Amino acid sequence: MNAVALAFLSAGFGAGLAVLGASMGIGRLAAAAMEGTARQPAATNDIRTGMIIAAALIEGVTLFAIVVCLLLALKAAGGAPA
Repeated sequence: MNAVALAFLSAGFGAGLAVLGASMGIGRLAAAAMEGTARQPAATNDIRTGMIIAAALIEGVTLFAIVVCLLLALKAAGGAPA
């Protein structure tokens, strides 16, 4: 394998780990929100708002990680593809 192939393979693994971590985080977040709603139905709107904000922040960090992986792979490949 050459360096370019390893760079793209590493970027794929990095992006995969980022998505895996985000999916686990959002899953735990949703489970906690469902449990909180079950325990306190009157606070459903507050819990939902907090959950949506936290999920958006998690997705933003994940998108940033994927962009970093892509930029590092393209830098190792010698620039953007034509």
